[in-house]
Amino acid sequence: MEIIFTLQEMETVVKQTWEEGKFHKIWAFYAEMGTGKTTFIHALCNYLEVDGAVSSPTYAIINEYKSKVVGTIYHHDWYRLKGEEEAINAGVEEAIFNGNLSLIEWPEKAEGLLEDNTFKITLTLIDEYTRKLMIN
Repeated sequence: MEIIFTLQEMETVVKQTWEEGKFHKIWAFYAEMGTGKTTFIHALCNYLEVDGAVSSPTYAIINEYKSKVVGTIYHHDWYRLKGEEEAINAGVEEAIFNGNLSLIEWPEKAEGLLEDNTFKITLTLIDEYTRKLMIN
């Protein structure tokens, strides 16, 4: 699936993406810095009726949210990790293999920890207002 969209169309794209990937427990977001991974995840969490604030877990590595739709969601930001060993030491395995939804930014930092059936999303910047989303 490939979708080209503007930021004003984010809510619609989030709904489509959820319908495509809702049976996957691990979602991996591949994109360059500034492409909108956190923005997309924030919109997805809004769609899934998360209570409280959604923010990037850049320093915490993992944020936990409560959703009225899917229960617990773990939002990971692996940008600062230096590899799989550091990810394991940070408790990443516990969060991705507990049966709850995990949304992972920068999954390439510890890709060996991902399951084969991980829902992989690639976001590409087309211009200031337009993105391309591809699901692998």
